[in-house]
Amino acid sequence: MQPADTRASAATPDASTARTPGTPDRDDRHRPGGRGFRRANLALFAAGIATFVLLYSTQGLLPVLSADLDLTPGQASWTASAATLGLALGLLPASALSDKYGRTAVMTASVLTASALAVALPFAPDLTTLVVLRVLQGAALAGLPATAMAYLAEEVHPSALATAMGLYVAGNSIGGMGGRLVSGWTAAALGWRWGLAASAALALLAALAFRLLIPAARHFAPAPVDPRALARTVGRHLRNPLLVRLYALGLLFMAVFGAVYNTVGYRLIAAPFHLPESVAASIFVVYLVGTGTSAAAGRLSGRLGRRGALYVAIGVTAAGLLLSLADSLVCALLGLVLITAGFFAGHATASSAVGRTATEGRAQASALYLIAYYLGNSLGGTLGADAYHSTGWPGAATVGLTAMTLAAAVTLYATRQARTTRQAVADA
Repeated sequence: MQPADTRASAATPDASTARTPGTPDRDDRHRPGGRGFRRANLALFAAGIATFVLLYSTQGLLPVLSADLDLTPGQASWTASAATLGLALGLLPASALSDKYGRTAVMTASVLTASALAVALPFAPDLTTLVVLRVLQGAALAGLPATAMAYLAEEVHPSALATAMGLYVAGNSIGGMGGRLVSGWTAAALGWRWGLAASAALALLAALAFRLLIPAARHFAPAPVDPRALARTVGRHLRNPLLVRLYALGLLFMAVFGAVYNTVGYRLIAAPFHLPESVAASIFVVYLVGTGTSAAAGRLSGRLGRRGALYVAIGVTAAGLLLSLADSLVCALLGLVLITAGFFAGHATASSAVGRTATEGRAQASALYLIAYYLGNSLGGTLGADAYHSTGWPGAATVGLTAMTLAAAVTLYATRQARTTRQAVADA
C-alpha cells in the first residue's frame, strides 16, 4: 500500500474543467463505465501485481536459499533487503523524471526493466551477484510507486479516483502475497532458481498486460527538472517536525514487518514446529489481513484521532510479537495475524497523514515517506535476520518490540506537544 501523489492541481478539476451550474461537464478524464477507465484500472492493477511480485520475490524462499548456498539468515535476508533499499534510493529521481518525461513512459520503462532483471536472477552464480541484481531491480521498480498514483490523479475523474486507487492498492496487496507464495511454493518443490523464474514469469505477464492496457496520458504537462527546487522542497519537509515524526513511524512499523517476515519462514520449518517448506511458504496468506485492516484504520482514526489510532496499532503489533514468543503453533500464527494487522493499521494511519500535513510539494512529501518506509524494511529485515541467527525467534521479536517502543515514544512525544500547544492557546 502506497501513499498517493496528492497534488491539489492533479486531484481536483481546475478552472477550465470544473463544472458550473447550467453547463455540461467538459472534463474528459476517465469515468466509471468508460473503456478508458476500465483499461486504466486494469493496467494499474497489473502494474501493482508486477511491482510487488518482483519486490518480494526472494522473501518466500529465504530458508531454501540458506540451505542451498550455505547462508545464515542474515546473509540470505540481503536478497530481500537489497531490493527495498534500491527502491528507496530511486524514488525521488524517478518522481522527477516522470515530471519531465511523462508518467506512462517512466512506468513502462520501470516495470519492463525490472522484469528483464528478474529473468537474469535465476542465473546468478553467487550471493553477491544476486544482491547486486536485486539492488538494481529495486531501483528500476521505483518508477511505479513514484508515478502510478500521479497518473491516476491526472487521468481519472475525481469522482472515480478513490475507486481507481483502491484497485491499484489491491494489486499491490495481491502482488505482495502472490510473489511470496509463487516463489516459495516453487522453490520448495524445485529449488530457489526455479522459484525466482516463476516470479519472473508472473511479473513479466503482468508487465506486458500493463503496457498493452494503459491508456495514453491526455492531461500530463511536462515540467523541467530543477534539482535546486527539489532540494529546497525536500529540505522544508525535513524541517517539519510533524512530517519527520510520520516518516519515523513509517520506518519503525516497516522495520517490524521486515524483521518478522524475513525470519518467520525459518522459525516454522525449525523446532518445535518442523513444518514442510511448502506449508511454511503459505504463511504469507496472512498478508491479506492487511487489506481489511488498512480500510478499518481510516474509521479508527475518525473515532480516536490519528494518535489514538497509532496507539492502537502499536499495541496490537506489540501484543502479536509477545504472543508469538510462545512455542505453540496456534500462538505463533495468531501473533503473526496481530502483527500484520497492527502494521497495516499503523502504516495506513501514518501515510494518509503525510498528504494532509504537507501544504506544498505533496509528491515529494509522499516520496520521502516511502523512502523512510522501505529503508525501514531493509534495516528491520537485516537486523531481525541477524538477531534470529544469534538467538532464535526471541531475537527477531526483540527487534520488533524495540521498534514499537520507539514508535510509542514518538507518538507520546507528539501527544505531549499537542497538549502543550493547546494549553498555550488557551492561556493566550
